[in-house]
Amino acid sequence: MAVDEAVLEFVAKKEKPPTLRLYAWDPYCLSLGHAQPAADVNLQALKAKGWGLVRRPTGGKAILHADEITYAIIAPMDEPRVSGTVLESYQRLSMALLTALRIIGIQADSKPKKSVSRRSLINPICFESPSDYEITSNGKKIIGSAQARRLQGVLQHGSIPLYGDITRIIQILNYNSISEQKEAKNNLQDKACTLNDIPNKKITWQNTANALISGFSNELNITFFQSHLSDKEINRAKELVQRKFGLDEWTFRI
Repeated sequence: MAVDEAVLEFVAKKEKPPTLRLYAWDPYCLSLGHAQPAADVNLQALKAKGWGLVRRPTGGKAILHADEITYAIIAPMDEPRVSGTVLESYQRLSMALLTALRIIGIQADSKPKKSVSRRSLINPICFESPSDYEITSNGKKIIGSAQARRLQGVLQHGSIPLYGDITRIIQILNYNSISEQKEAKNNLQDKACTLNDIPNKKITWQNTANALISGFSNELNITFFQSHLSDKEINRAKELVQRKFGLDEWTFRI
């Protein structure tokens, strides 16, 4: 998270070009949305698992980053591909994500949802309730995304679960009762899945990464070049860990 924010600072100042980052998490990590209560987390269970905890600079709800590919799109505010309202830029970027999914043989869509249940408003899990225009396949959410606009830049995060048990996150969140926990697990199984849960698919991290690069390149007319973090970005990320993302004052601020 510190790296993404460091890159955002330099991209917003036009010292670095718009950036697509693709990465994985080791160890697994639970990320909270920017304004999500830390009380949603079962800290004892999380510690027992040996999994990490971080608060994102982007919004949304809790995501367990396990066996997935994470993307971060970072651009200055005046970049035409992310211009307009949050919804307009999200829909534009979603077209690239849908193209990437088609490349690996997955048919998906991004449409408004018919209704929003009360549970979808109060549940703590990002993947439990698809929001308007989020990407689904056969009615199940397969990509969770959130966007932040600050420092004259745009940062959009996205989580794409590849395989494994999509309900593992239930084990590290707080619920009022066993029955409520069971309901959440059942709802998550009904509403979300990994890419490899889709019949006849065997999808790897690398071919998903390649498809994302092609999807964004083709749909948004972008020519990518591979690069590494600069010394300035690395040093700024280290500062942000020490002053923000590594502090309980940030992680547990709500």
